[in-house]
Amino acid sequence: MTRQVMVSLGVVALVASGALVVNAQSTASGTRQKDGTHTSLPRTPDGHPDFQGSWTTATYTPFERPDEFKNRELFTPDEAAEFAKRAQERFLDQPDTDAHYDNAIWMSEKTPRGMSSLRTSIVTEPDGKMPPMNAEGRTRNQERAAARQRVGIYDSAQTRGLSERCIYWAHEGPPLLPTGYNNNLQIVESPGEFVIIPEMMPVARIARLGGSHASAAIRNIRGDSRGWWDGDTMVVETTNFTDRTAFRGASEYMKVTERLTLADANTIRYQFTIEDPHTWDRPWSGEYLMRRTNYPMYEYACHEGNYGMANILRAQRQIEEQQRKSQTGASTQP
Repeated sequence: MTRQVMVSLGVVALVASGALVVNAQSTASGTRQKDGTHTSLPRTPDGHPDFQGSWTTATYTPFERPDEFKNRELFTPDEAAEFAKRAQERFLDQPDTDAHYDNAIWMSEKTPRGMSSLRTSIVTEPDGKMPPMNAEGRTRNQERAAARQRVGIYDSAQTRGLSERCIYWAHEGPPLLPTGYNNNLQIVESPGEFVIIPEMMPVARIARLGGSHASAAIRNIRGDSRGWWDGDTMVVETTNFTDRTAFRGASEYMKVTERLTLADANTIRYQFTIEDPHTWDRPWSGEYLMRRTNYPMYEYACHEGNYGMANILRAQRQIEEQQRKSQTGASTQP
């Protein structure tokens, strides 16, 4: 199937699914109780809101506010529709030379894609942007960049990036953020755990309910998550990151607090707050809406351990051998 046909089919599928509509922010019907619970929400046998099932984080709401909307917290409906339309056009306009993005149908998915709300940014700071990094954070990130320059990225599998090695993608969280594609996740609940499984990296993040965090000596790329119920809101606090997590330049001392609230049976209001005084002088926050889907989670077949990594390194060895032969030949010329 040619690229032109695939793009055409992708556009048809997107238009048919209503991908460019602006989704109005959902509100729950029913009665809000004094303890913060809500009478209309689906519930598990133990009485808590039932988040279980498949959800999508897909949205064209930008992470930080574009400069053109500098003092605007909200789009008008027309502005949001136009912003989503332009984003969709860029999404489908993949270069012919980039084979990774050649399959427009795969890239577009079935999930309707538009603006999850009228917000002009996911970041909820007054200017819609992350706070500036402090001196300690800037110095640390300069040192990280210098260290990367000293390492040959083609020397071994261990010097390749974490996402390429199928170990960690920054958007999988915490915090959970929309990405270019595969924006699906599954939530599973039990009386003692709240579990989030992103499609892009099918590693279950288990937030145990109650109890304290692990010792500070025990660290994980995804951190250590602990959760509790605040009325009908699931609160998940994650600490104990490693210095390789480095979310948006953060340190290993970052703390992420997530709040998941069912606005209605098919909508999650997702909020997060980042605290890391080693990187930013004040906490900062963001929010967007997730939508329930009826689509199953498919395996994200990353290439760790198969031909992909082997071919990358083998090709580099061949390039190095050609360079050595070229240099040797040049040195023997009269």
